[in-house]
Amino acid sequence: MTQDTFPIRRIDHIRFYVGNARQSAFFYRHLLGFSVSQFHGLETGLKHEVDYLVEQNKIRFLFSAPVRPGHPIAEQLAVHGDHVQDIAFEVDDVDWSFNTAVARGATPAREPFTLSDEQGEVRLASIKIYGDTIHTFINRDKFKGHFLPRFVSREEPGVPAGLIEVDHCVGNVELGAMNHWVQWYQDVLGFTQLMSFDDKDISTEYTALMSKVMSGGDGRVKFPINEPAEGKKKSQIDEFLEFFGGPGVQHIALRTDDIVGTVSELRRRGLQFLRVPKTYYDDLPARVGKIDEDLEELQDLGVLVDRDDEGYLLQIFSKPITDRPTLFFEIIERKGAKSFGKGNFKALFEAIEREQAVRGTL
Repeated sequence: MTQDTFPIRRIDHIRFYVGNARQSAFFYRHLLGFSVSQFHGLETGLKHEVDYLVEQNKIRFLFSAPVRPGHPIAEQLAVHGDHVQDIAFEVDDVDWSFNTAVARGATPAREPFTLSDEQGEVRLASIKIYGDTIHTFINRDKFKGHFLPRFVSREEPGVPAGLIEVDHCVGNVELGAMNHWVQWYQDVLGFTQLMSFDDKDISTEYTALMSKVMSGGDGRVKFPINEPAEGKKKSQIDEFLEFFGGPGVQHIALRTDDIVGTVSELRRRGLQFLRVPKTYYDDLPARVGKIDEDLEELQDLGVLVDRDDEGYLLQIFSKPITDRPTLFFEIIERKGAKSFGKGNFKALFEAIEREQAVRGTL
């Protein structure tokens, strides 16, 4: 077993920059079942922005919005629209993590600093990754509060949809940059490459992409990194880069232990998912073998299935959740499988191409 050269406890939270944090919190509460748990804004002494924390089981999303013109968040929103700005890691030692990352080649985003109130103190620091995205290191071992100092409780419970934790986060980078960031995660954060897919694995008649999956924190953190490949038409990665204004987080995969129940509930609430042709299910039993779930139910919901040496997985992808065709969600259930659904790539990307054709961006 390889030694973990950069200890990471877990993904602590994912921070989004949004135009309206109150509306985003409402959307995630009513559509995805998150509870609005913490707030920090004008009423709590924060003068230039507002933050809402929403939670479901181990998933924490923080929505931050500017409340004054000219705020740096507003500048990023003008370029990217609502987007993932920060994938934060809980670590044992923020100063060690920051200094080690910088010594290994990371660009600092924010030097180590402390936030404190009567509940104690939290240590934080940040480094830059692709585009305007960052990783924040956070440690709250000396903090008795819930999230961060000066945040106040906001009890707006949602009805959970069975989402448990972040399974992985996928980044899209420009042509030729994938291997740079693969090497960066290896050198700086001590990640290892789990698997890779080239344009033969991930291609259709018209478009293609390449992907490598990086893993750190003793396997607790997984980041596929995609780049476009040459194709007859504009790939989904090219479309993302154009509408996002550069590299960034393309989708977040959320794990459930009951994908049928979760997707049924999310569909009922109005979340829209990509659909594959019914012919996809004709050869599914031959391709993946025996599974516990009812095939007709999976077909009705549009859930995809794939198998690897350790088991199988079930997955489905939402349509973009913003006006720009950028950020979307994956819902995934793992029945032993450690992979990412290679057998579903072609059907999935053809479904995305159909959406691109409707948008006029293929």
